[in-house]
Amino acid sequence: MTDRKDLPPAAQRALAEAEERRRKQKSLDLPVELGGRDGPEPVRYGDYEKKGICVDF
Repeated sequence: MTDRKDLPPAAQRALAEAEERRRKQKSLDLPVELGGRDGPEPVRYGDYEKKGICVDF
């Protein structure tokens, strides 16, 4: 990983702003999905498999 001191000032500011946004972001309080898929969120990983049929988004 690159040391932040080696980055230009604009990149350092951008990283600091992104870190601040992540700290302020509220966690998602999503309801439990009834009858949903097990495992990782299919939309996040770009494909969805059901009964042997895979659909890519």
